[in-house]
Amino acid sequence: MSRRFALVASLAVLFAPACASSGDTTPTSAPTNTRPESTGPGVGRPFTADPNLVDPHPLPFTAWRRVGEATIAVDFQTGNPQCNGVDATVTETADTVTVALRAGTPADAVGRMCTMEAVLGTLEITLDAPLGSRQVLDAA
Repeated sequence: MSRRFALVASLAVLFAPACASSGDTTPTSAPTNTRPESTGPGVGRPFTADPNLVDPHPLPFTAWRRVGEATIAVDFQTGNPQCNGVDATVTETADTVTVALRAGTPADAVGRMCTMEAVLGTLEITLDAPLGSRQVLDAA
């Protein structure tokens, strides 16, 4: 009987946090849209910004890195570059640089047959001011 009680008590201790009241909806940590800074070389295929994308949609980037004093590169995953393009809008403040990366179809690729493949891409972005110690955020 004592072994059974010990087993039940142990299970109760393990599962008690999972069964806690769900009445408290306060998040334990605030969601963040920061992305890690990469210190290594770029591994993605270079993309050129295309402001004339057809059906653009938000595209999160996975990492970023400093390329120059006022230039960063963002890394992302997209499709075949012959049928997929990217563009970015940047909002700069004294403390942050927020990148809104968008993906879509280049105008000259509309209607083109494309292969389905995943491609790691990189887009270099020139800032209005040096990056300094500002935080890089993803708008997606």
